[in-house]
Amino acid sequence: MTERRVSMADVAAAAQVSGQTVSRVVNGSVRVDPGTRARVEAAMAHLGYRPHRAARALRTGRTHTFGVIVQTLATVGNTRMLETIVAAAARRGFAVVVASPVGSSGADAEAAFAALADQGVDGAIVLNEATPSALAARIPVALPVVALDSGGDPRVISVESDHAGGAAQATRHLLAHGAPTVHHLAGPAGSYAANERERGWREALAAAGLAAPDVRRGDWTAASGYDAGRAWAADADVRAIFAANDQLALGVLRALHEAGRAVPEDVAVVGFDDVLDAAEYWPPLSTVRQDFAALGEQAVAALVEPDAPRSRTVVPTTLVVRASSGSMAGAADWRW
Repeated sequence: MTERRVSMADVAAAAQVSGQTVSRVVNGSVRVDPGTRARVEAAMAHLGYRPHRAARALRTGRTHTFGVIVQTLATVGNTRMLETIVAAAARRGFAVVVASPVGSSGADAEAAFAALADQGVDGAIVLNEATPSALAARIPVALPVVALDSGGDPRVISVESDHAGGAAQATRHLLAHGAPTVHHLAGPAGSYAANERERGWREALAAAGLAAPDVRRGDWTAASGYDAGRAWAADADVRAIFAANDQLALGVLRALHEAGRAVPEDVAVVGFDDVLDAAEYWPPLSTVRQDFAALGEQAVAALVEPDAPRSRTVVPTTLVVRASSGSMAGAADWRW
C-alpha cells in the first residue's frame, strides 16, 4: 500500500499552528514570527514534509524554481559557484534548472532565456565571463535576473568577488617579499574577472612606482600556464609571477621546475581562487581565496529574498600565503 503523503495539515497539527501559518512558512513569507517559523520548520523536518511543487505553482503563480545560465562549466570558478547556488537554493526550498552552456552573444542569451521561460522559472542567475550587457537586452519583461561575477549593469542585480582588490593584495605581497617587479599571467581578454584582476595588478604596481611588465595571457588552463611559464623560466629577470587563477599557476610551477628555477627561491608564484587542491601543489600555492559560498548565497538571496540588496554586491577576497611566495630576499634561509 502506498504511504500517504505528509500534508500541511499534519505539519500544522504537529507545530500547533494554523494551516495558514504553515503555508506562509512554505512560501517564504516574512509575516511569520521567527520562533513560530523555527517550530514549523522543525515539524516539517520531523515529519519529512516536502511541498508539492506543482500544486503550489497553481496556487501562487510561482514555481519556486529559478534558472542558471552558464557560459561554460569547464572552469573551476563556475563549477564551484554553481555548486554553492544549488545548495543555497535548496536551503530555501527552491529548485534549480541549468540552461545548456551558452556563449556571450545576444542570440545565445535570447535562446537561453526562452528555454528557461518555457519551464516557468521565477528568475535567473547568469554565470557569464563577459559583462552582462548583451544578456540584459534580451531579458524577458519582469524576470528577475542576477549577474554573478560578470560586472555591473543597471538593468540587472550584480554580485561579484573583489577581483581587483585581491589581485592588488597579491601583488603587494610579492613586492613586500623582495620581488623587484611582478609579472602577470592574465586570463582571456574578454573575461570581466580577468580584466579586473589585471586592473588590480596594474594599480598595485603603479602605487609602488613601477611600470607594468608585458602581460602574458592564458585560457584559464594549466596547459596555457605551462606555455607562459616556459617563456618566463628562460628569463633570469623574472622573479615573481601573479597568475589569474590557480590552474594557470599550476602550469607555471611545472614549467619553472622543469627549467631548474626554484620556487620561491628563484621565482615566487601566487594564484587566484584557492581551489580545493591548492594547498597540495608543490610547493603549496599562495593564492587569493574567493568566497564561493558567499557568492552563491548572495546571488540566491538577491533573487528570492525581497529585502536583499537590489543593486551591486561585492564579496571580499582573502590572500592565503603558502610556500610558493616565500621571501626571495631571504631565500637561503627559507624552509618548507
